[in-house]
Amino acid sequence: MTVSNQVPEYRPPAKVRLPQRRRIFSVATIDQLLVVVSTVAVAMLAAVLFRQGLRASWAVLYLVLVWAVLAYLALPRVHRLLSTVYVPGYFIGRTHTPDGLLGDPVNLAVRGTAEEVHATMQRAGWRLADPITLRTAWRIVVGSLTRRSYPEAPVSALLLFGKIQAFAYQQEVAGNPSQRHHIRFWSTPEGWLLPGGHRVDFLAAGTYDRAVGLSLFTMQITHKIDADIDAERDYVIDTVRGTSPEVATTVLENFSTGYHSRNGGGDAVVTDGNMPILELGSVPVPAELTLPRVVEHGIQARPPALVAAILCVGLGMVVDLGTYLPGMVRTMRQSLEGVDATTAVVATGVVAVIFLLVYGLEALFLWRTAKGWGGSRLVVLVALSAQVLNQLITWIALPNGSLPVLSVLATALFVLAVYALTTPSVATWTTAANRRARSRLPVSD
Repeated sequence: MTVSNQVPEYRPPAKVRLPQRRRIFSVATIDQLLVVVSTVAVAMLAAVLFRQGLRASWAVLYLVLVWAVLAYLALPRVHRLLSTVYVPGYFIGRTHTPDGLLGDPVNLAVRGTAEEVHATMQRAGWRLADPITLRTAWRIVVGSLTRRSYPEAPVSALLLFGKIQAFAYQQEVAGNPSQRHHIRFWSTPEGWLLPGGHRVDFLAAGTYDRAVGLSLFTMQITHKIDADIDAERDYVIDTVRGTSPEVATTVLENFSTGYHSRNGGGDAVVTDGNMPILELGSVPVPAELTLPRVVEHGIQARPPALVAAILCVGLGMVVDLGTYLPGMVRTMRQSLEGVDATTAVVATGVVAVIFLLVYGLEALFLWRTAKGWGGSRLVVLVALSAQVLNQLITWIALPNGSLPVLSVLATALFVLAVYALTTPSVATWTTAANRRARSRLPVSD
């Protein structure tokens, strides 16, 4: 037998896609770079606020602002950047927070229509949670602080299949909104099957809120859940079957390995890995049901983050013009002492016109962004990012308490605008608006 010494050549199968060369300056790459820049700007703003707050009269206020910037801007953005790398995008039995962290485990499934789910839960004494709006968010904050009952309090958004829960139900404990049973429901995609080939119509995640506290991962104020999520899962099943005995239960034992973990708020969770399925096919549906109130945040409507960015830029410009322009004119006049009056007036006017022209162009491109032009959004982002980074780099080494409050406020508003314009909702909306414009379809308000 002849032995060949030839080294075999590897030929990848046709189904294996070879790495493709990516454009270095594609829109997606520029967008990702601007997200990183916005994160750096937020961190630098926190550092500036901390240094400027190291004086007795303003220390507490500045430290509160530092916490707010870190908890609600910097840390969530860092988590979102990192979680896109290591958190899987496919179903693993866990929900995701909007920041990309692993959220509550999925611990219940349903076979049945949405109407059957609503009928069953309402018959069992559960209350449909309100959608998250400014009014309902404020109401639950006040209710948690004053222990005022709010049986329909909203629950935070968690994502499954790339979308937030379709609806959620809850039971308040002893009239205290800080403690409640609650469960979120997501409809499954068309034709989707659980691992193992089981078809279900809804997946759910039930947990018990035991108190209000700070998130371990972001330091945001949030509800803290009880670790034994299996007890809450079984409680949901008991309340349903206690009022609807016709509901059958199928248990997929060892659906996942039993584990100890943490959710997106850093709370410990423990589960045995079983997946009960509620069979609601025989549940009677009454003529009158309390159905979820729909709040339109669709692709046709401008996202709240874009509206917030426009307001921040507008307020920042007003504060900036009132703070810097008079100072720039005075500095210019002082530097031109001894020069004839005509030259001094012309030079001062040129500086003022350039200042106003820059802000006028930013306002124009921001207006075009509000109309759905994605390219204008990138122009505004580049201009604002360069502006705030230059300002923050100059400020970060200044002595404690040496900056005027209005100057810090203006730059903080511009940083917030950069942050808002780099959110996924704004990027997605402008991309979709561009497509509609190319199709000659109107962009709705």
